[in-house]
Amino acid sequence: MQNAQSSTNANQDPTIEPQHQPQPQPRRPRGFAATAAASVSPTVSPSGAAAASSASSSGKGKREREKEKERTKLRERHRRAITSRMLAGLRQYGNFPLPARADMNDVLAALAREAGWTVEPNGTTYRHSPPPLSQHQQRQHLGAFSARLGESPLSSSSLKNCSVKTTLDCQPPVVRIDESLSPASLDSVVIAERDTRSDKYTSASPINSVECLEADQLIQDVHSTGHQNDFTGTQYVPVYIKLATGVINNFCQLTDPEGLRQELSRMNSLKVDGVIVDCWWGIVESWNPQKYVWSGYRELFNIIREFKMKIQVVMAFHEYGRTDTADSVISLPHWILEIGKENQDIFFTDREGRRTTECLSWGIDKERVLNGRTGIEVYFDFMRSFRTEFDDLFAECLFSAVEIGLGPSGELRYPSFSERMGWRYPGIGEFQCYDKYLQKNLRKAAKNRGHSFWARGPDNTGQYNSQPHETGFFCERGDYDSYYGRFFLHWYAQSLTEHADNVLSLASLAFDETKIVVKVCSYESDEAFADPEGLSWQVLNSAWDRGLSVAGENTLSCYDREGCLRIIETAKPRNDPDHRHFSFFVYQQPSPLVQEIICFPDLDYFIRCMHGDITGDIVPS
Repeated sequence: MQNAQSSTNANQDPTIEPQHQPQPQPRRPRGFAATAAASVSPTVSPSGAAAASSASSSGKGKREREKEKERTKLRERHRRAITSRMLAGLRQYGNFPLPARADMNDVLAALAREAGWTVEPNGTTYRHSPPPLSQHQQRQHLGAFSARLGESPLSSSSLKNCSVKTTLDCQPPVVRIDESLSPASLDSVVIAERDTRSDKYTSASPINSVECLEADQLIQDVHSTGHQNDFTGTQYVPVYIKLATGVINNFCQLTDPEGLRQELSRMNSLKVDGVIVDCWWGIVESWNPQKYVWSGYRELFNIIREFKMKIQVVMAFHEYGRTDTADSVISLPHWILEIGKENQDIFFTDREGRRTTECLSWGIDKERVLNGRTGIEVYFDFMRSFRTEFDDLFAECLFSAVEIGLGPSGELRYPSFSERMGWRYPGIGEFQCYDKYLQKNLRKAAKNRGHSFWARGPDNTGQYNSQPHETGFFCERGDYDSYYGRFFLHWYAQSLTEHADNVLSLASLAFDETKIVVKVCSYESDEAFADPEGLSWQVLNSAWDRGLSVAGENTLSCYDREGCLRIIETAKPRNDPDHRHFSFFVYQQPSPLVQEIICFPDLDYFIRCMHGDITGDIVPS
């Protein structure tokens, strides 16, 4: 009551004022808070001038922030480009078994292991104490390191001039993915399986470090590896020349038999091992289903047999020539195009509903929409017809291999970057999964996963010529790394591999003991922030480490002397401790205009180098 009374008196007596507690000083805002406070504080003033000043400063600050964001993006892209080149160099020149999406932790771990340290999966790093080396052992280690430094590194463009073909003798998985982990952690577990055979070429000795050698000694080691163009005694790589597409016309007739004989005679003088012949589905089965016309190919093969050359045939299930540079046009069979007029979903479709007739969608691989046959049945019937028609030539072992077309341009890929759709390199292209058959497969996969609302394609992937950082799906920390993004990309890739499995299993049945060849995408060079060279080496090393045979093919633009030498270095890397090399190489003939520029001695030198029976530099023109 006394307290209450005191309180009452205090309220009634105006001379008595309550004691105020000292208020804490407000903290001074910093960073973005200071910017926000500066932009807000003038607005509480009744002055109109202060409000106008606030709006002006706010707009100026926003523009500065946008500019800083763009500068940050450019710095980040530049940093990524540098990192990708570092990773490519380590993979190519150092034989480091880096994961497919390596980060700096992987690089540090690889370097530490190379220096003799032990790095456990959880990051624990330590070093075993090796026994002391004798002087003789030290000299041996120094010699080994000198030889490694003296290796002739491949040119930075060595893999930009050829595409890669793989011979499917065995097909173990390329990567292992633990789907039980969260999406954010998958970047560190998608790892190419490592071949422990390469471990025996690494040394745990601390003597194998650059610090142990003097600078002049390192320079001497590098210059001691002369004869860069000496390929005598290297592995024999067969060279095949691809015949021009127009050698057989659209009526399956041989166009110029005498010209063909002259061309084959020149090839024989160059000691070419064989030729590549495209067998076009759109020519052989052009007008009616299961009505095959092989007459022109029979005449062609008989002439090639006269010159005792080997033949690799290509089962070409795609169209050819819908570009500005094509000299002829070969479409899909006309009866297929007639079906496509009534049912356009047999073709690949992008998000806008645009169709591409480059090849059939593999959504119809098991759908009976082609006059009662499925897609893979149509492919199998074509291959079986070829095998039956030329059974006598197979008995003579005239055919050294059969390449199976699996997509546009015969490559195992989606038609995601079609020039007819306005695509230009290095645009990211668009997903091609919007025909009703692939959409049905997507709905089934989403339902089996328990998330039916995932039965859709991503809607933030940009356009054909967008860049990854411009999209919400492919940008850093974009939707590709979400649970839905991981699900969609897995389904999209799985549809591709299932198509390959379905077609190749029937190809193995049709061609029995004949070697089967598959073509994967070529990698182009440009000024974009990309690493085609590192990706190419990753494909090569992954295939070789899994016991697959790998072959190469030059692009239509690579006919200069320097490019030929780069191809040779790529085809048979002399620094590979396992002496791995291409199983064969396909030389695409240039256009008549380019043929006038190419010197006959240069091509002769290229083939002899591939065969491993020549020394010296390129013959001067």
